[in-house]
Amino acid sequence: MKNAGLMVMPAGFFLVAAALLLFNGSTLRFIFVLCGLAVECMGLAFAVRAHMASRGEN
Repeated sequence: MKNAGLMVMPAGFFLVAAALLLFNGSTLRFIFVLCGLAVECMGLAFAVRAHMASRGEN
């Protein structure tokens, strides 16, 4: 899961970058930026939880 979390975080970054480049309307841009930030937070949560679980096994 740690690798999945680390792969999801750049996907959120590219979603934010694409929204800033492609959308002219501020409402659509804002919604996609929020979604991108949510994806980044989800990836970070996956990575942290997987890291904590692997440390608990030792």
